[in-house]
Amino acid sequence: MSDILYEDNHLLVVVKKANVPVQKDESNDLDLLTILKKYIKDKYNKPGNVYLGLVHRLDRPVSGIMVFAKTSKSAKRLSSQFLNHQVTKIYHALVFGKLNIKGCLEDKLLKDHKNNITRVSKKGKEAILNYEVVKYKNNLSLVKIYLKTGRSHQIRVQFSSRNHPLVGDKKYGNDKSNYDIALMATYLSFYHPITKKKMEFEIPIPDKKPWNLVN
Repeated sequence: MSDILYEDNHLLVVVKKANVPVQKDESNDLDLLTILKKYIKDKYNKPGNVYLGLVHRLDRPVSGIMVFAKTSKSAKRLSSQFLNHQVTKIYHALVFGKLNIKGCLEDKLLKDHKNNITRVSKKGKEAILNYEVVKYKNNLSLVKIYLKTGRSHQIRVQFSSRNHPLVGDKKYGNDKSNYDIALMATYLSFYHPITKKKMEFEIPIPDKKPWNLVN
């Protein structure tokens, strides 16, 4: 079961574990949506199907904070916030090499759905992120990333295309280690779909490998 950070009648905010798919995929591995629906069904003794709206995603290998909607009205309003960039998403990543202390990465990214891979391409959609280096050690940079757009595999592709792939990323890097990908959604803020109150959630990066290689 994922850690639950917040729950009310309208929302469920959880920490997704690495390598758990957000929703059912070809692997048929147990997915987060199914896990959370069962949690709600059991906790509240609900008959029939449980509604839980998926309003954003994280790549399967990535861990971190996610919000789910418990009603269709909440789902519609939260989806609108994501669409209109009213949501703040901050990630931490561990990348190979030394970067400038601060930077802005801008690219056009094109998703190849057939092969589930994203490439830098003039035909692609605009992808923007800002970052700052928190720590540098052992030729590894711990970076804090402020995501401006939410393209598929965006963070992984943008750093990899500049020869700074993420630690543990087998798809866009050449990392032969057995580490999980060092990418985590550590902060999420949005406005409550009903009360309009600003909701903020933050989690620390774990004190384990590969993250602690920069300690």
